This record gives sequence, C-alpha cells and structure tokens, in this order.
Amino acid sequence: MMNPEPQREHRWLEGLVGEWSYESEPCAVPGQEPAKFTGSESVRSMGGLWVVGESQSQMPGGGPAQMMITLGFDPDRKRFVGTWVGSMMTNMWVYEGELDASGKVLTLNTTGPAFDGSGKTAKYQDIIAVKDADHRTLTSRVQGEDGKWTEFMSAHYRRRK
Repeated sequence: MMNPEPQREHRWLEGLVGEWSYESEPCAVPGQEPAKFTGSESVRSMGGLWVVGESQSQMPGGGPAQMMITLGFDPDRKRFVGTWVGSMMTNMWVYEGELDASGKVLTLNTTGPAFDGSGKTAKYQDIIAVKDADHRTLTSRVQGEDGKWTEFMSAHYRRRK
C-alpha cells in the first residue's frame, strides 16, 4: 500500500523513538556465565510507519557490539513485523508479533539457531514491555524441546532524551 496512514500500532511504535541507555540483568543460560552489560540505543522514525533502533554496547567478556532493530506494523496481516541483526552473529532474526490486551507488551516471535550448536533451530521471543514513557524492558527467551520457555536475557531501557 502506498502512502498509508499510520494506525494505532504505528503510534505505539513511535513511543520507542528517542535516545536510550540500557543495562542488562544476568540470566542463567546453561553452559554460560551470566554477564551484566550496558549500552546505548538511538531509535528514529521512518515516516511514522517504521522505527529503526541502533545500539552499541560492550560484549560480555570484551569487544564492541553493534545491533540494529527495525519494527513496523503490517495492517493486512494485523501483525507487528521487523528484523534484528547484531555484529556478533551472522543470523538475521525476522520478527512477527502482537501487543497484549493491555497495549503495553509487544511479543515478537522468531526462529533461529539453537544455542547448543546442534545445527537445529529453536523458537525465540523478544518481549518489549513499556513501563512508562521513559522506561521499558526487553526480555529474550527460547523455547526448549519440552515446550518450556527459558529467559536468557533481560534489559532495562531508560530514556536519556
């Protein structure tokens, strides 16, 4: 659709626009030591229909990391859509998701390489929860073969401006 009007979901995404600082909270991943890290994120709007976020941080154990997220809303599919890439991996994560009934929690579903290095894929979720206009969280989790979800990363984002 050419020149669509932003909808309620697009306006929700606009709440992510700004300059953010974040700090992760360690989560236990089997075989890995939990590591705290901090970073910054700059989120901009593309025409009121998409947001693009660029993040920088130091990797646990050292080394710089860069990440980029794109998020939008597809009115035909009635789903949020997007991507995530990071300088520490070759996989592009492709999202599809929805807001919960409260309108404060966006769950983004994706599939990617399993953590165990088996070459298998696993289901993942990145969950963005808006606490208020200046504070949001991101929680990442993976679904095991038993169907249970295990959180492996959580971060608090605080607006700088």
